[in-house]
Amino acid sequence: MNMKIRDVDANLILDESHQMQHEGYRLMQICATRAEIPDPSAAAGEGGETATIPAYEIIYTFGMGLLMENLKVTIPQTQSIISITSAYPCAFLYENEMHDLFGVEIRMINLDYRGTLYRTSVKAPFKD
Repeated sequence: MNMKIRDVDANLILDESHQMQHEGYRLMQICATRAEIPDPSAAAGEGGETATIPAYEIIYTFGMGLLMENLKVTIPQTQSIISITSAYPCAFLYENEMHDLFGVEIRMINLDYRGTLYRTSVKAPFKD
């Protein structure tokens, strides 16, 4: 199996997804996790350490035959991301899950459950 991981700008994920669909790739999964990224508004500390802000790392996995390609998007928790359901309608399940469990704000989901896909006792239990 041949697998690639490619960093993609969040503003380009929809275009990249449409390109993958055009090339014949199927959507295999979308996975979100918490991350930290350097704070662009903070200067390095005395020891050279850089201040960080909470973020999400989102991996979109596509497959075709024995090829797998992962597109990795990293965004601050305060930033939203556009849905890829116009390219892959089945992505609505993954995107609603990311919203409900992590609090990822996703714009223009074709089938948006608005936070009701999962019943949780705490809103976005994996956000913090």
